[in-house]
Amino acid sequence: MRGKLSLAGLALLLAATPVAAHHNFAAAYDSSATITLTGVVTRVDWTNPHVYIYLDVKDESGKVINWGMEGYPPNTLKRAGFTRDIVKEGDTINITGYRARENATRAAAREVTVSGGAKYNFGPLPSPPNMGWSFVAPLR
Repeated sequence: MRGKLSLAGLALLLAATPVAAHHNFAAAYDSSATITLTGVVTRVDWTNPHVYIYLDVKDESGKVINWGMEGYPPNTLKRAGFTRDIVKEGDTINITGYRARENATRAAAREVTVSGGAKYNFGPLPSPPNMGWSFVAPLR
């Protein structure tokens, strides 16, 4: 009996503890706020749960602003043909995506165009509310 009560207490404790879930696209990003940026890559982070490309972009006044662009997880990008050597520090790229709702210099990246004109899917299309991330095959 004591074991059953302990197990029930543990289950209740776990049920009351908030669970950290993967974010929903619609909660973090605004699919109606599409942006296109051209800039110089300052860093590429190949880490879970998402790969990030950071790039310096000049605004209308000439001020350099560093943007963080979130993409697919490393495994997804690798399977789709987007490998570590496609975008490197110092490269000038064009990138499209969707602005973050709560950060002026962050976005969910969608497509990367490298010098030479090759285009790669780097992130998802916006999904309907409450549907999370969706996978779309690479453009190549």
